Amino acid sequence: MSRSPHIRGGAPVGFLTELDGIEAASVIYLRLWSDGPDAQAQVCQDLATSLGAERGRRAVQSFETLCAMFATHGRRPLMRHSVKCKCLGADESCFANFIATAATGEREDAMLIATLLVRPDVAPLIASLAADFGHALMRMSPAAPRDLSPSQNPQTLH
Repeated sequence: MSRSPHIRGGAPVGFLTELDGIEAASVIYLRLWSDGPDAQAQVCQDLATSLGAERGRRAVQSFETLCAMFATHGRRPLMRHSVKCKCLGADESCFANFIATAATGEREDAMLIATLLVRPDVAPLIASLAADFGHALMRMSPAAPRDLSPSQNPQTLH
């Protein structure tokens, strides 16, 4: 995990293999983006490769702004596990549901989740950014980790 395991938002609540493709991709991209410039470049390259230069650039801009808004206006820092960890933290689960909810057009529910994560006056903006990023992930059609994982009992790596 990237922070003390005693912080509630980092508590494991499941496994990445329990998420669908869009939810898992949003968690993995959040972890990568938070890992620094080299990992951020990897996110940019992956989105550009999957979506094309222009759509990839727009997806990165939405995601970068979304992450900056969380950092600036979040109620507290989002806790996350390491990139290779098979666990899913509580905050990561909330983030994944937020992106998926916004992407599927459930605006009122996305706004509700947003108000739990950031100041209420910022909620509409991050809900819109989440929808933009979620739509980009939907165009990528990422596979669900459970469809890629040969094992049903993932080893926990922190």
